[in-house]
Amino acid sequence: MQSVLRNCYKNSWYVKRKPEPRKKRGCQEEAAFLTLLRVTDRLSRGLTRVLKTEDLSLTQYNVLRILRGAPEGLSCGDIGRRMITRDPDITRLLDRLERRRLISRCRESCDRRTVLTRITGEGLDVLARLDGPVHHAHRKQLGQLGKQRLDQLTEILCGVEG
Repeated sequence: MQSVLRNCYKNSWYVKRKPEPRKKRGCQEEAAFLTLLRVTDRLSRGLTRVLKTEDLSLTQYNVLRILRGAPEGLSCGDIGRRMITRDPDITRLLDRLERRRLISRCRESCDRRTVLTRITGEGLDVLARLDGPVHHAHRKQLGQLGKQRLDQLTEILCGVEG
């Protein structure tokens, strides 16, 4: 019985394991990439909390912002090309926003194949309510960098985006 207990103890999580040898550190590009991912995740979580007050996801908010800047309306493909993050199912995303009456869709009169999407008054109201809190969240997250460093950061990231 004691040998069984001893074997159980040896194989349990109580046993201190030898530290694994340190893996060879990756290249600087990998370190920068991983840092970008971590920072993006942290910043996104902060904005997600703000958007939750209006029951919006980051992608839904992105669509509303895009449409606010295009009052004449945009096709589904044009919206997809302007998205910050790619959503493979833009149509379903637009369906959800339309059900909430934040956007409207209609066929174009000169080309019936094209469906234009526009932001509604309700969608504009939601964005208006979010403008202040979103601006405040961005200031809280990045304001400590100051204008000069923010300009440098933006310039560096635009260089990566190519």
